[in-house]
Amino acid sequence: MAGGLIALLDDVAALVKLSAASLDDVAAGAGRAGSKTVGVVVDDAAVTPKFVEGVDPKRELPIIRRIALGSLFNKIVIILPIILLLSQFVPWLLTPLLMVGGTYLCFEGAEKVFEKFGWIEHHEKPVTKQPKHGKDAEGDPEKKIVRGAITTDFVLSCEIMVIALNEVAVESLLNRAVILVVVALAITVGVYGVVALIVKMDDIGLHMAERTKPGVQKFGRFLVMAMPKLLAALSVVGTFAMLWVGGHIILVGTDELGLHALYGFVHHLEEPAAAVAGIGSFLGWLVNTFFSLILGLIWGSIVAGIALGITALIKKGQKGEAPQSSVEAPEKGQKGDTAAK
Repeated sequence: MAGGLIALLDDVAALVKLSAASLDDVAAGAGRAGSKTVGVVVDDAAVTPKFVEGVDPKRELPIIRRIALGSLFNKIVIILPIILLLSQFVPWLLTPLLMVGGTYLCFEGAEKVFEKFGWIEHHEKPVTKQPKHGKDAEGDPEKKIVRGAITTDFVLSCEIMVIALNEVAVESLLNRAVILVVVALAITVGVYGVVALIVKMDDIGLHMAERTKPGVQKFGRFLVMAMPKLLAALSVVGTFAMLWVGGHIILVGTDELGLHALYGFVHHLEEPAAAVAGIGSFLGWLVNTFFSLILGLIWGSIVAGIALGITALIKKGQKGEAPQSSVEAPEKGQKGDTAAK
């Protein structure tokens, strides 16, 4: 009996050790995967605040919460199962799908640039006033804002999850799944926690400005005055981030598909910058980022130009039909007048 108990305890101890080793693998894998996604995470944090510009301050945090939940749903419910299945059975399909998402980011960024220069009309109108019950005649007035943010987040989330998956590709399927869930939770909480802090910083400043200590009051007033400029700057950073990330996806994707010219050109320029002592890694990253942004702007402009051209043709066709109906009306009226006479 004692021998059986000792054997059972040995089995339990072995199981505990195995579980601890597995947890260590998951923690190490999550750390590696998370560190590789830092650039995209910064982009995500820069892109999101622009979606709540002009919104009633009381609705900022609820909107961010809805976007965060949508982002988590994107990562865990939609993206995670798909990329795990693809990585297991058709890994070659991940790159083309990611390039489609990168194209969408480039298009969105280029469209923002076109709007800034007045080449197209600004079509996104933020909600500035909320009815008492949070709804108007058309339904939920925040729905368009949340949907647009979640759609943009979906592409960034795909990039984050695919990069993370690439770092733990040698792990077992179960470990990969657990690591990606940990990365998804950590990044979502981190990004949208920072976003919530950014958009509410002016309220914090107002609260500090009401304090009795002069130093606290001064800092509070500084926060209040600085936040509109910070949000405006983040909006610009967000546009550049979409172009940069989208362009980088296209750059790497074309290389993985066998078209090495673009990536080879950028890598050739990146090498001497990366060789500079002390700051080489930063300079190399800067060169890669700059050319990724330029590629994203060119790629996005082409796609946006095609989309605008198709839209213009559709509108022209609709306008071409309108005069016919306006001509027919007088003719019918004239016939009626003739009959009356």
